[in-house]
Amino acid sequence: MANTFVKIQTVTVSTAVATIDFTSIPQTYTDLKIVLSVRDAYAGPFDGVKITFNSNATGYSYREIEGTGTTVTSANASSQTYGQAGTYNAATATASVFGSGEVYIPNYTSANNKSFTVESVAENNATAGYQKLMAQLWANSAAITSIQLAPYQPVNFVQYTSATLYGISNGTKATGGTITSDANYFYHTFTSSGTFTPNQNLTADYLVVAGAGGVRCTVGATGGGGSLETALSLTAQAYTVTVGAGGAADTIGNNSVFGTITSTAGGRGKSSNSDSNANGGSGGGGNGTLGGGPTNTTGGTGTANQGFAGGNGFPGPGDNARNSGGGGGAGSVGAAGTASVGGNGGSGVTTSISGTSTVYAGGGGGGVGFGTSGTGTNGGGNGGNGSTAGVAGTANRGAGGGGGGRNESTGGTQVAGAGGSGIVIVRYAK
Repeated sequence: MANTFVKIQTVTVSTAVATIDFTSIPQTYTDLKIVLSVRDAYAGPFDGVKITFNSNATGYSYREIEGTGTTVTSANASSQTYGQAGTYNAATATASVFGSGEVYIPNYTSANNKSFTVESVAENNATAGYQKLMAQLWANSAAITSIQLAPYQPVNFVQYTSATLYGISNGTKATGGTITSDANYFYHTFTSSGTFTPNQNLTADYLVVAGAGGVRCTVGATGGGGSLETALSLTAQAYTVTVGAGGAADTIGNNSVFGTITSTAGGRGKSSNSDSNANGGSGGGGNGTLGGGPTNTTGGTGTANQGFAGGNGFPGPGDNARNSGGGGGAGSVGAAGTASVGGNGGSGVTTSISGTSTVYAGGGGGGVGFGTSGTGTNGGGNGGNGSTAGVAGTANRGAGGGGGGRNESTGGTQVAGAGGSGIVIVRYAK
């Protein structure tokens, strides 16, 4: 991705001044660049320019190569009280001619020591022009928030001296996942586990969807839990990303994690009134009780702010008892099974955090013993019956698998669908 230069500020000297100051530097770029056109009042042809960061006068060191006419020399120094921004024209240089140069400061917001480079030319319209190339270090882990430039000698910059500070977005502001972008945002999409590492402090939006639970014979399905938030403050460090796998038949899904944020795995389809594994980010649908019973088999519960409960199974009698509730989704509860239809899955949640409007964590449809199986919602799989297997939930959407079917009259049993895997998406402004 191409670098993007944004002018932060230009200072042009109208009346002689002792310093040029950039304050309150935004922390939203990766690198900084200063472009200089300089002349000062020192009584000689050339003079240096000092640079300090955050008003700090310790920890500067440099190595340099310089040329004057045909002579080339090198030098180095450590434990300096200032850095150097190059050598430029002074009072006895050719009249009205200014020296020029650039200072490049990468990773200025990082918690590491700051390296920077300088190249400058002091032009005297003669063979004694002065050229300098410098590699420097400021041994300080603080983010750079202000910069001061001053002549090396105790004199002023003269009129028309100028300095322009640019911020540079050096491609993305972080690594990890599959990276895409549009006019406004960078998107990091994780369909498998990895690490998200900002190279600067930034504010991001995120979506964390867990793996959906699997189901078993003649029970409801479930969706994974989902966590969505805006304006999360992140620092320049590594954040672990875990993408939860969907559960196979008769197992719960797996949590998805982004740093300290966890989305709870979807519960499996319920197999009895006491099946606590049906609870999860979204709850599993309840199974019908064989031959009737005093109460419905209630669906599993969801997790607050992540998902909803599964629908109840139908209590009977006979084959109808095998009509299961739909799995809960991240957006609504699963529908209850009835005498003739399995419950439909609960709705998912819609977000455009990926750059495209997409629905995540829909519930799977309930399986049936007799009648019409439930329909999966928003990527959830349809339920099965005695002759048709339940359909798996959509991968990387946290969508629930469809319940399996069992017909007591024919003895037909079909397997249930597996839950869909989760996903993690991180978005931040360019």
